[in-house]
Amino acid sequence: MKNILVLHTGGTISMLEDQLGHVSPNLVNPMTKVNLPIDDIQITSIDFLNLPSPHITPQHMLSLYKMIKEKEEAFDGVVITHGTDTLEETAYFLDSLTLPNIPIVLTGAMRSANELGSDGIYNYLCALRVAAHDHSAGKGVLVVMNDEIYAAKYVTKTHTTNVSTFQAPSYGPLGLITKQEILFFKRVDRSPRFDLEGVSGLVPIIKAYTGMDGTLFHMLDTKAISGLVIEALGAGNLPPQTIKPLNRLIEAGIPVVLVSRCFNGIAGPVYAYEGGGVTLQKAGVLFVKEINAQKARLKLLIALNAGLKGDKLKAYIEG
Repeated sequence: MKNILVLHTGGTISMLEDQLGHVSPNLVNPMTKVNLPIDDIQITSIDFLNLPSPHITPQHMLSLYKMIKEKEEAFDGVVITHGTDTLEETAYFLDSLTLPNIPIVLTGAMRSANELGSDGIYNYLCALRVAAHDHSAGKGVLVVMNDEIYAAKYVTKTHTTNVSTFQAPSYGPLGLITKQEILFFKRVDRSPRFDLEGVSGLVPIIKAYTGMDGTLFHMLDTKAISGLVIEALGAGNLPPQTIKPLNRLIEAGIPVVLVSRCFNGIAGPVYAYEGGGVTLQKAGVLFVKEINAQKARLKLLIALNAGLKGDKLKAYIEG
């Protein structure tokens, strides 16, 4: 018998649709009322939050982390139900912290509990099965949706409404869920983890576009922001008009992290023209590998709250 802690945080999986087709939070979480066909899992369920996922903040994510740390000795695994809009960010945040070596699984739903074709109960059941599986430990935080298992580092929401929205471009799933088995066929290398007591700071994201000038960079108050993430063009390039105001931020000691706005691939210092990745790297821009802008923001925020500076910050961000 496996003892699994379930932390419900809200989201579509806990919402209901009204007669007008509007979906909103429900006072009673329908996931706490379902009868699941499992005999070998003991569930302890806590309504930890009841928030749409756009309302989730890093402080909520840190509270989840502290709850898991507090309860770790009593449970064999943890399932977190979560809204899908920011599910990947909560998963990545938790995956960056020193969680216990037990399965930590996030899941959600694209259709509310009373919609035709609702996927919540099935995803919840699959998440419980993965959290109770002997081979799920040691693989980092996992996301289970639509019969697939993903690493928190790579998974992202790719479609606004489709039930197969969660994908890992360039990498694919870590494993699959069948009616009889849980199959793993990949693993993810573990990155450094941190034990944070608090999380604070402002790290905005700016997306590059054709004809972009320095206006947005000029608007940033160097005394108000802790860092900056840029979704750059292509392999990691910016229009030339942005360089002077960007250098102002770097000279003020603001860490600037760059990812590509492309759906696939990794940004890197390839082009040596003005605004190209080579010149950006020489100016002090940090190129983060393999993750998207929203996760890069969290990576930088976590690093700053862990006290990383200088070469240590650069090694962590670019590692």
